[in-house]
Amino acid sequence: MARGFRLSSELIAGVVVGAVIGWGFDRLLSTSPWGLIVFFLLGFAAGVINVMRSAGVIPEQTDR
Repeated sequence: MARGFRLSSELIAGVVVGAVIGWGFDRLLSTSPWGLIVFFLLGFAAGVINVMRSAGVIPEQTDR
């Protein structure tokens, strides 16, 4: 159950951070709603990648 909460919180965090950054860009540049839409989608993609890494589907990258 703890792992499920961790995975879901990582996905939600990515989406929320992306949405907040997009909202900030929209407020700063008056480009509403395009910044919110673009960064929401980028946040969703980042959240999915983080969940896949945490679940062990994608191996974490190491420095060469």
